[in-house]
Amino acid sequence: MGVGEGMGTLYVVGTPIGNLGDMTFRALETLRAVSLIVAEDTRRARVLLNHFDIDKPTLSLFEHNEAARVERVLRALDAGDVALISEAGMPGLSDPGYDLIRAALEHGVTVTPIPGPTAAIAALVASGLPTDAFVFLGFLPRRAADRRRLLRDVSRERRTLVAYEAPHRLAEALADIQDVLGDRAIAVARELTKRHEEIWRGAVSGARARFTGETLGEVTLVVAGAPEPQPWSEPDVRAAVAQALRDGASMSDAARDVAVVSGWLRREVYHIALRLSQPSNSNSDSNSNSLGRSRR
Repeated sequence: MGVGEGMGTLYVVGTPIGNLGDMTFRALETLRAVSLIVAEDTRRARVLLNHFDIDKPTLSLFEHNEAARVERVLRALDAGDVALISEAGMPGLSDPGYDLIRAALEHGVTVTPIPGPTAAIAALVASGLPTDAFVFLGFLPRRAADRRRLLRDVSRERRTLVAYEAPHRLAEALADIQDVLGDRAIAVARELTKRHEEIWRGAVSGARARFTGETLGEVTLVVAGAPEPQPWSEPDVRAAVAQALRDGASMSDAARDVAVVSGWLRREVYHIALRLSQPSNSNSDSNSNSLGRSRR
């Protein structure tokens, strides 16, 4: 039999993140039809399956056993279809499943998603922050130093930031967000789709005042992206270019580097560099009219 020939399909099935009413008809049909259900937590899976009267064999696959279970699941796919579910939401998103999905694809198995609820998207669309583009950070690092390093890495990111956080680390995470990113707009969503759902919106400082201790329920944070920087004034651009030239940069390199940080067009900055490189024109340059203010 050739690779992929006659093999079953691996279905990546989204399950409710709290409200069982969010289970889709297609997900139920899939779980009832497959030969095996691979679950992050078989005990939690059994609660879900019993609720919908689904009786299928289950196999656990979690962070610490995923590598060892992949071959077993591939053998099961040789004989029939398999469904992959996580504890809640879409498998593979900050949950086990990535290694299995990659191995299945490399093995020639068809991988089909059965979309379902996702806390990151639910929080994003209800946050009131821009949704046209966003960056998903997964769970914020547990260690403060690692968490702050990640926040510094995305501190200039203009797109909306979405992250998961454990309830017992929420207060520390909010403190780091304000310290590294500033007092930006934020939405703190917890217990999404559940009875005690809460979506708090405001500034990070306000969130810190609201969530002072350990919070109940899983938390999704949606943070505004970095604000659009204000373009530099012409004297500031001229001073930066002059310093770069004194440091030995070429006119082209000076124009490129200053344009990146100043908000000016590279050709505008190059024009300033060209005039500054001509000593005879240095005095007249200071009295010249300002350049056009077209921006990148």
